[in-house]
Amino acid sequence: MDISIRRAFADLPHGQVHYRHAGAGEPLLLLHGSPGSSQQMARLIQSFAPTAQVIAPDTPGNGDSVPLSGDSYDIADLAHAALALLNMLQIDSTRIYGTHTGAAIAAELAIIAPSRIKAVVLDGVSDLDGDQLAEFLAHYAPPFEADLEGDYLTRLFQFCRDQYRYFPWYRHTPESQRTGPLPNPDDLAALVLETMKARTSYHRNYHAAFRWDAKARLPLIPCPAVLMASLADPLFETTQALAQFLPGHRFHALPPYDAPGFSVTRQTIMAQFMAMED
Repeated sequence: MDISIRRAFADLPHGQVHYRHAGAGEPLLLLHGSPGSSQQMARLIQSFAPTAQVIAPDTPGNGDSVPLSGDSYDIADLAHAALALLNMLQIDSTRIYGTHTGAAIAAELAIIAPSRIKAVVLDGVSDLDGDQLAEFLAHYAPPFEADLEGDYLTRLFQFCRDQYRYFPWYRHTPESQRTGPLPNPDDLAALVLETMKARTSYHRNYHAAFRWDAKARLPLIPCPAVLMASLADPLFETTQALAQFLPGHRFHALPPYDAPGFSVTRQTIMAQFMAMED
């Protein structure tokens, strides 16, 4: 069934947030990773809209959403913005799926609003400290300031593309090379476009996620929660190791992204865990 995804803006205390939505039923909040926007959640919106009211915002400072004020903020600030969106939409309780940066926001939202969150699925979680944290803060997510030669366009494209080729994306060595194919050109183009919209603000969310202390925060999640990650995710081993800090210690390994069963496996695990079966 072809689901029509609609788009809207919400006026929140910090400014406007853009979101995609579709379907009817119990709410499901989808929080995207960095970089990009809710555009990267389109297939997941389509999958769950037949049985749920799906809401997928561009997190502040990404896509078409206004960034939070200040040059730096943390995951708790982004979680409070997500809570403000739920308030504006008059959603009293919801389930949440978050991936990468979105996973950190989802976990924090469950902690700060325990009566509002029924279950959380966390897909790929980072855990950085020491020299690695300092390196990622310094190099991983540069803002792309415009220039008259258009060099920033090339740099931004390479940043988006090379995340599929290396981890970290800027370290072009055999040891850092990722397995698996590049995305199809249309998906890569969509990611580049959404990142372009937020070229001077997207990095703040990255930095908030890098600084987020998963080991300290995951044990505080009061609702049912599960960790998952694709075998092709550079955060797979980290996410698997973090399961010991999650109440219930739940973890699911997903197939590689390009495997025929990836989407179905992810959707099935999510639906069963959040009691969203047909």
